[in-house]
Amino acid sequence: MSKAQIEDTYAEAFSGIYCRVIVTADDEPTLRKAAEDSTATPSVVIGRTEGGVEKYLTPSETPDKRMGAILQFWGEINPKKTFEESLKKFETELSYRIRQDILVKPFTAIFDAMPRAEGKLDMMESVGHCGDGFEWTEKRYGREVIVVPLMVPDFVIERYLGFGRGVMGGNFWIMCTTKQSLKEAGAKAIKAIHKVYGIVNTFDICSAGSKPETHFPKIGPTTNHLYCPSLKSRLGKESKVPEGVGYIAEVIFDGISLDAVKEATKTGIKAVLEVDGVVRVSAGNYGGKLGEYKIKLKELFP
Repeated sequence: MSKAQIEDTYAEAFSGIYCRVIVTADDEPTLRKAAEDSTATPSVVIGRTEGGVEKYLTPSETPDKRMGAILQFWGEINPKKTFEESLKKFETELSYRIRQDILVKPFTAIFDAMPRAEGKLDMMESVGHCGDGFEWTEKRYGREVIVVPLMVPDFVIERYLGFGRGVMGGNFWIMCTTKQSLKEAGAKAIKAIHKVYGIVNTFDICSAGSKPETHFPKIGPTTNHLYCPSLKSRLGKESKVPEGVGYIAEVIFDGISLDAVKEATKTGIKAVLEVDGVVRVSAGNYGGKLGEYKIKLKELFP
């Protein structure tokens, strides 16, 4: 029987644009550096992009038969703009991640990994032209690729990368009594959700759950003060930190479908329930202000 309680609440998630790519490299250090650098800094909350490593691949699983990784990159669908405008912004932000974090690393390549794409992004204008007009296209591995000439020859990217719509902001909160229990539970949660197909964890173990309302709009989302243990005595009855809880971590993930996000939520929560020091599991919701999907925790554990 689990020691921890699951709150009768829901995680609020929302729609996003994503693309799914394979990055390959000659060696593991370069591959991991490219994968981790390009998916670092989750920034959708400030109007940019975020990403994550879905899984690492063996040479037999990649187009060019080198070691690789599947990455996902995500951008927001702005309800105040057309989808085409949101898509164009996403393409621009995606190109920054590719150019500044992958192209610059020796002997890397990028290939499309969207089997059922809603549409395709032509990467010539935003990435190919890094070759200053000297870039060219050719067929490799049964795919049309752009070859960008570099001082360390050469960067290769599949010309057309697929995009689709998925679900962002899947989450749950782990409420713990000790620092050690938070670290242990967080690590188990991350390991568990990575086993779910089509899921990426964008923040690792996040210490800074936020809220839509803020006194400082220029900053963007600010601390969810009602759940800060250090403010419990200051806020008094207004505080929502349960008695005995000293640490609240948020695990956040994006997925290719609502079903994938629900499965990751269930799998991640299940992994932390028996950790000593975890007393409650909750989730971030904002009364419908953030997104259209409500993932009810109790329904995942009937």
